[in-house]
Amino acid sequence: MTTLDSMDLEILRHKTTAAAEEMGLTLIRAARTIYVKEVADFAVAIGGLDGKAFAYPEALGVSAFVDLDLTTCLNAVGELEEGDVILSNSPYTNGGLSTHLPDLQLIKPYFHAGRIVAYGWTMAHTSDIGGGVPSSISPRFSELYQEGLQIPPVKLLARGAMDRSVLAIYLANCRSPETNLGDIKAMLAALDAGGKRIADIIAAHGVERLVAYQTRIAEYAAEKAAAIFARIPKGTHEFWDYLDHDFVSNVPVRFRCALTVDDTGLHLDFAGTDPQLLSAFNLPTAGLRSPYLTLRLLHMITSMDPSAPLNHGLLTGVSTTAPKGSIVNPEYPAACGVRHATAMRLIDLLSGVLHTADPGLVPAAGGGTVLPVVLADLDPVTGARRSMVIQSIVCGGGGRQGSDGVDGRESGLSNIRNSPIERTEDEAAVLVEHYGLRPDSGGPGRWRGGTGLVYTIRMLKEDCAVLARGLERFVFTPWGSAGGRSAPPCRVVLNIGTPQERDINRVDMLELRKGETITFMTPGGGGFGDPFDRSEDEVVHDVLRGLVTVEGARRDYGVVTTQDGEVDGEATARLRAARPARSMSGFDLGPVRNAWESVFDDASVRRINAALEALPATSRSRRKKAVYEQVIPSLSDDKPDLAAVLADPAGPRARLDAVLNDLEHGAPTR
Repeated sequence: MTTLDSMDLEILRHKTTAAAEEMGLTLIRAARTIYVKEVADFAVAIGGLDGKAFAYPEALGVSAFVDLDLTTCLNAVGELEEGDVILSNSPYTNGGLSTHLPDLQLIKPYFHAGRIVAYGWTMAHTSDIGGGVPSSISPRFSELYQEGLQIPPVKLLARGAMDRSVLAIYLANCRSPETNLGDIKAMLAALDAGGKRIADIIAAHGVERLVAYQTRIAEYAAEKAAAIFARIPKGTHEFWDYLDHDFVSNVPVRFRCALTVDDTGLHLDFAGTDPQLLSAFNLPTAGLRSPYLTLRLLHMITSMDPSAPLNHGLLTGVSTTAPKGSIVNPEYPAACGVRHATAMRLIDLLSGVLHTADPGLVPAAGGGTVLPVVLADLDPVTGARRSMVIQSIVCGGGGRQGSDGVDGRESGLSNIRNSPIERTEDEAAVLVEHYGLRPDSGGPGRWRGGTGLVYTIRMLKEDCAVLARGLERFVFTPWGSAGGRSAPPCRVVLNIGTPQERDINRVDMLELRKGETITFMTPGGGGFGDPFDRSEDEVVHDVLRGLVTVEGARRDYGVVTTQDGEVDGEATARLRAARPARSMSGFDLGPVRNAWESVFDDASVRRINAALEALPATSRSRRKKAVYEQVIPSLSDDKPDLAAVLADPAGPRARLDAVLNDLEHGAPTR
């Protein structure tokens, strides 16, 4: 049996990580689409013989997939030969390796002396995979069939030769076949680069050391993670959070998690989460420990111990349960194109769970939305609709004990980057009129929530449409903690500053005329700690930088100042002496959520979802909608004001009791 000492481990760690990073750099340099080349919506890794990643880049591409599992794909294809490459994109047949169809997966076995010694893996978000809209993703889709071409695990290359039939089927289903093919070639180049480096490592250290390293580095990562997990108090800790709606109705979508910590490790139980939806927010996890279910734990480990190696061993001590037929473990063929909105909420969900255990472990809620802004226009040659991702808009990070949240670059979901404005304006018929931080958007706190972003684009020609899927936090705002306050909501404004200005709160495919503008204002993160405990100097510094307005300084922090930073000491002292009473424990959940839960408390919603589980998975969403609309009829209106509707919860509570009784006894919804 080959043994490795600490020096062997460190040398191989750096060499294999460098190999994975070279794969990522190769992909960036060779890719064709903005979303891969500039935004970096891709991932690479080197997997071991167990199908799990043992080498992952530290700062390239999407950071979420450290705990990926190639096993389902490998088993589906069967015996592999040198030069083979597996292609897949279908979440329900590749074990959740893809979580929506645009994410192409390639896997290549790395051979030495006739046997497989590792696997190269790469994922890239392709700009279009067919389906009902350009870029393939629409929140209104209800079935995977509407979202584009489904590719089960198949061989794209066999013994190094491209399968032209498979490639032809793929390209025939893309609206941008030339650029998509360029990205596939870049992915193949990345896999080749990883294979060359693995061969170099074997030449220097021997194949048995490489194979032994795959297990030992995972064990080392598990040891590192266990030390961090030991900081979480033992017991069961619970929290729930929401998406504003499912796009096709006004009924909110609830996620629930119970974290149990004991001597055996950590268990995440998502029982009580809403049933799968008839829209595209479902997250396929195949009943496995999906990376998106555990992502906040990964953040916590790597933030508290940056020396921990990035590999699947970090999650060894974690298990998960996700109810089959729920939004976090849907049944085929539930649509899943906008699963990134769900993944963002799962981050906030686990943050809340950890806050109930110890508020000092992780930040308050982030802005909770990530927005790929897609432009669809007419190809001047073919006349067909083509699409391109012109920017990736994110939000602000939550404040945390000892530090403000990150301004405008909350990267909880991935390491994706913003696209240079010059590149956007060169390739798309838009003018970027504003791109900056959004004042007063961070939740007030002793440690302020990070600010969100403002992004305004103007159409420079006719026949353009903007797709902005996954917009969130218009209704249920990012929560604050430990006396910190929730952040303001998201906004989207058409033709801002003109007589035609109007707010919209959901976007699918929005047709715009030449000269019209659309402005996205993402939320900031929640605050941490009482904002009246923030020092005057820190508040003034925020005002001078444009992160907090003069009005916001007075209203939220009790600091009276001018735009130039001149503080009125007496007025500030009076305001701060009359600070509002505020609990220094628990959460500031925002007014709408407080109103909503005055009717739909946790126990009642758990009863609703438990009763819905008796129905077929495809029927649950319709029945859920009927239940909630019977309790609150105005949910069927175009834009219900939930806070106003729920100002007097007595009537809805009485209706809820009656509806629950009918539901639990199998009576039809009235």
